[in-house]
Amino acid sequence: MSKRTKKQIHLGAHFPGVNNTTVWTDPASKSQIEFDSFVHLAESAERGLFDFFFLAEGLRLREHRNKIHDLDVVGRPDTLTVLNALASVTTKLGLAGTINTTFNEPFELAKQFSSLDHLSDGRAAWNMVTSSDAFTGENFRRGGYLDRADRYVRANEIIDVAREFWDSWQSDAFVVDRDRGVFGRESEIRTVSHSGPQFDVTGRFTLPRSPQGHPVLLQAGDSDEGREFGAAKADAIFTIHGTLEDGQKFYTDVKGRLAKYGREHADLKVLPAATFVLGDSAQDAAEKADHIRHQQVSGKTAISFLEQVWGRDLSEYDPDGPLPDVEPSGDVSITRGRARHGDPRTLAQQYRERAETENLSIRELIIAVTTRQQFVGTPAQVAEDIDSYVQNDACDGFILVPHITPAGLDEFVDKVVPQLQDRGSFRTEYTGSTLRDHLGLRHPYQQREGVRAS
Repeated sequence: MSKRTKKQIHLGAHFPGVNNTTVWTDPASKSQIEFDSFVHLAESAERGLFDFFFLAEGLRLREHRNKIHDLDVVGRPDTLTVLNALASVTTKLGLAGTINTTFNEPFELAKQFSSLDHLSDGRAAWNMVTSSDAFTGENFRRGGYLDRADRYVRANEIIDVAREFWDSWQSDAFVVDRDRGVFGRESEIRTVSHSGPQFDVTGRFTLPRSPQGHPVLLQAGDSDEGREFGAAKADAIFTIHGTLEDGQKFYTDVKGRLAKYGREHADLKVLPAATFVLGDSAQDAAEKADHIRHQQVSGKTAISFLEQVWGRDLSEYDPDGPLPDVEPSGDVSITRGRARHGDPRTLAQQYRERAETENLSIRELIIAVTTRQQFVGTPAQVAEDIDSYVQNDACDGFILVPHITPAGLDEFVDKVVPQLQDRGSFRTEYTGSTLRDHLGLRHPYQQREGVRAS
C-alpha cells in the first residue's frame, strides 16, 4: 500500500478588525484606515508565501443598548477599493474580499470582481455572504426586504447570473487587431439573458474573460443550507470549527456533498479561522495568550456580551462575580447588527452549567466562550499543531487572524512558516501566478468539462 502524499497547507491572512479578537487598545495597534496598515499586512503575508490576504466588511455599525458598539469595524475604507490598491503593491498574493449578496446586483458584482482579477493578473477572490438582518438593510434602498429563508435563494441566483456574465466572452473574443480595425469578435460575445425569481437581466458584459475565468469564490456559513451552498458554489469555505474532531466532521460532511454537483474532493478547500500566540516556551505562550484574552475582553465587554444573550440591562452585575440569577427576557433588539445563535434560555442554561462546573466568573466565561480556535505554544509546537489538523483531514489550512493591526502576522511569518517548510507541508516559493494556482484549484471550465484535479 502506497504512502499517502503529504498535504500542503493553505494559509490566508485576515486583516484584523476592531472586534473581540483584536486588541485595539494595545500601543502596538495602528490605524484601521491608513493604507500603510493594509500594505504592511499584505507584504508580510506575501513574504510568508501565503495564498491570500482576506478583508472582511461591515455594512453597518452595530448598536448595543442604542449606542454604537465599541468593538466594531469603524471607519474602514471600502473593501474593493483597498484590494484594487493592494494589487499594485503585491505580485503573487491573492486578494479576497467579503461582499454581500443580499444588497448588491449581479452585474455590478461580476464587473467589480472581474476588474480586480484583471488588475491583479488573476488574484481575485470573493467571499460571498448573505444577510437577513433588517437593521443592516436600513442602510440600503430596498431595506430589510429579504426573509431569512430567501437569503440563499438570492445568493444562489446572484452567483449563477455573475457566472453567466463571466462566461459570456469566449477566450478568443478579445482580438485588438489594429490592422483590420477589429477590437473584439462580436460573435464570440454572448448576450446574457436571465429570468428568475430574483433577477431579470438582459445585456452584454463589458469586460473580456479574466485571467482566472471566474474569481475564486469563498463562502462563510455553517448552517445546513450554508454547507449546501458552499458545496455547490464555493471554491473554499471559511469556518469556525475549533477542535480536531469537530473539524473532521465538518470536513467530511461538506466534502461528501460535492459529488452531487459533479465536483471532486480537491475542488473545495476548508479553511477555518484561527488565532495564534507564540512564546519561548509553552508556559510563556500560555501566559501571553491569557494576557491577550483579558485585553480583548474587559469587564465592560463581558457584560455587553452577556446582555446580548439575556436581552436585558446587566450593568449592575459584577463582571468578576457569578452569572445573573434572572432569566433572559427574550428581547433580541438589545444588540442590532450582530448574528445570534440559538435560543437565549437554552444558551443561558449552557452558560450556567459551564460556569458552575469550571467555577467561572462572568468575564472568565465570556473569555472562554468567545475564544476562537487558538494555536498557542512555541513556533515548533504551533507548526506541529497546524500540520496535524491538515494531515488528519480536519481542514486544508487556516485563515489566520492576528490580534494586532497591522504587524501581528510578522512573528508567524518569521518563526512558524520556516517550521512548516521544514516539515515539508508548506511551499518554499510560489509556483504559480494566480490564486487558483496557489490553492490547487482547477480552472472553472476544466471543472465543467470534467478535467481531473491535480
